[in-house]
This record gives sequence, structure tokens and C-alpha cells, in this order.
Amino acid sequence: MSRRLALLAALTALAVWPALAADLDVAVYEVRGADGRVKLMLFEREEGFRKEDKARQVQALRATKGTVVGVFRDLPPGRYAVIAYHDENGDGKLDLRFGMFPKEGYGLSNSPKLSGPPKFKDAAFELPVEGRHIAIHLDY
Repeated sequence: MSRRLALLAALTALAVWPALAADLDVAVYEVRGADGRVKLMLFEREEGFRKEDKARQVQALRATKGTVVGVFRDLPPGRYAVIAYHDENGDGKLDLRFGMFPKEGYGLSNSPKLSGPPKFKDAAFELPVEGRHIAIHLDY
């Protein structure tokens, strides 16, 4: 009897599993040209925020003038933040002036007003189980 209950519980858990995955659609607006890539970096915590190698996921999308859309699929619901930038010269990084001011277009979820380096808490949003669409406007 206990084996049957364990099997039933396992099958029930597997049936519910897909419902716990959400998609996040990210529209990046005001891309000024078709050179290079638009990078999307998805973070789930403050630790490592802004560091591409610490992102949960990274997407490199072909740049097109105007709007570029990316989708992060099958994410667990929770708190996230997204950084987007236009890697116009294709060197794989956000180029900075004086080591701190972006030379290429960039933007964050929630479009926070910045004075200093962006913080996770300013760009963070909740991703519900039904998924979400966010918009990021690039600033050059």
C-alpha cells in the first residue's frame, strides 16, 4: 500500500511540475542600429549583479534597429532583474568610459533612476507563475 501511495505522489508531483515554470518576455526598445548584438542578462540575486558570468542566463540576440525581443523560458517564479545592452562593436562586453560610464546603449528592468552603479533591488521585479512581459529602453 505505501508503494502505491509513493508512486501516486511521485506521479502527481510530475504532473504539477510544468505549471511551476514561467516565461519572461523581454522587449528592448530604442536599439539604434543593426550592428553587433543585444545582450540580455538575467539575475536572481544581488550577489554578482552586473557581472555577466554571475547571471542565471545570458542571451545574445541579433541587433535590429528599433526593438529586439528575447524570451527566458521555464523559470521558477521568483524575484529577478534584467540588464540589457547593445554590444555594437561585437566585442562581447559593455564598453565603458573611465571604467564606469557605458559607451554603448544599456538599460535595466524597472528603468531605475541611477546615481552610481545599478543595484539589484532597484531593477528587481516579481515573476509570477503565469509569466510576465517587461520592457527595457536603451540609453546611449
